[in-house]
Amino acid sequence: MKAINKLSFLKLFSFVIALSFLSCDDEEFVQINENASTSLALSTESVVMSEDNASEDILTLSWTEPNYGFQSAPDYSLEVDLMGNDFSNARVVAVGGNTSKVFTSEELNSILLNLGATPLQVNEVEMRLLVSLSDAQKSYTQPIVVDATPFSSILDLSTNLGIVGSATPGGWGSTSETPIQDIPFYSTSENNVVVAYATLREGEMKFRENNDWAVNYGDDGNDGTLELNGANIPVTAGTYKITVNRETLEWSVEEYSWGIVGGATVFGWEAPDVKFEYNPYQDNWKAAATFTEGEIKFRQNEEWTTEYGDTGLDGTLESGGNNIPVEAGHYIVTLDLNNLTYELEQTDLWGLVGDATTFGWDAPDPDKFLPDFGINEGMFYLKGVELSAGELKIRQNEDWSVNYGDDGNDGTLELGGANIPITPGIYNVEMNFTVNPPTIDFYPWQ
Repeated sequence: MKAINKLSFLKLFSFVIALSFLSCDDEEFVQINENASTSLALSTESVVMSEDNASEDILTLSWTEPNYGFQSAPDYSLEVDLMGNDFSNARVVAVGGNTSKVFTSEELNSILLNLGATPLQVNEVEMRLLVSLSDAQKSYTQPIVVDATPFSSILDLSTNLGIVGSATPGGWGSTSETPIQDIPFYSTSENNVVVAYATLREGEMKFRENNDWAVNYGDDGNDGTLELNGANIPVTAGTYKITVNRETLEWSVEEYSWGIVGGATVFGWEAPDVKFEYNPYQDNWKAAATFTEGEIKFRQNEEWTTEYGDTGLDGTLESGGNNIPVEAGHYIVTLDLNNLTYELEQTDLWGLVGDATTFGWDAPDPDKFLPDFGINEGMFYLKGVELSAGELKIRQNEDWSVNYGDDGNDGTLELGGANIPITPGIYNVEMNFTVNPPTIDFYPWQ
């Protein structure tokens, strides 16, 4: 498919509006040019996204800096939402002081899917520009409309079966204080066979449908066959692959994890490894890791029984293959066990730092957030992180130039904000950058 941005001309649609400013009654301002205005322009009114043009620039929005009558440095943000939502569920794209924003097909596609756009159909999408001089001086341009056709390369391996119990983060059921869903099972290539990847603690578990007790399974006698409303299943702490045949009700559990080991990692060639998380949207494994210059390999269960390297450095894995050299940097690492391939993508990473973490207030920051694997761009997650009594902050790339704290300890993040006090425990942590200001939630294991 020919990329939409490869047109022989650009059709600009400009919308000029006068800027008005909100202010508090008791605040004083310098004289502002009331006729200050800006214009928002589109490079095209219709875009079609596909896997073929995913990396290409597909849509450009541009505007002019308003003339306020004095030297200023406005901050710009674009808001994107589906037509009819009145920007109630808008995704915010920060632009800083730039006067244009170029979307790649993949970037815009992810935003639209996150908003609930229908793949392979034309969706009317509204965009507007927020101009900010201060917290009290903000204005929006009139919305403009783009006809956008997204695509979806995301797998849907989800099932209605999950794991619940005292051995799981959510305990025997989600509460308003701990809204954690049952650990999900996913479809496999084998008919009626589903699989879950779970880190569990000492306790008990059962399997149930739809996060509800109406249909639940246990194992009377703990003999590997499930019974409807059967007995609780005892669990020893560990990380497991749990397989269920939904037709025969046979089930099995095995120790199972994948990790990165090597001189380039935080802990070197010894455990603990940098852990991978299963990505059900692409049926692969993802890890967030900061490397020093050195070498790495991939291995199962933090043992050398099953390990992979890359002989020839061609991106293809071989059992017992050569060590993989890496440059110092911050990476999302993808491990594809179906095709025995891997990818190293350098990117910005968020991590926890503080005396509540393993290494205190100094680098390395071992607990790195993974971005959402699916369509929720701007969401970041940490699962099963163990924290001690103390304080922490969130920072980017193990550097203090970009860090967040929480003034007031209300779950809202502020740049350079106050340290966040922590009660010792094991947490799932969720960070939301789709809202402004961003938020953070700590969900303790029950």
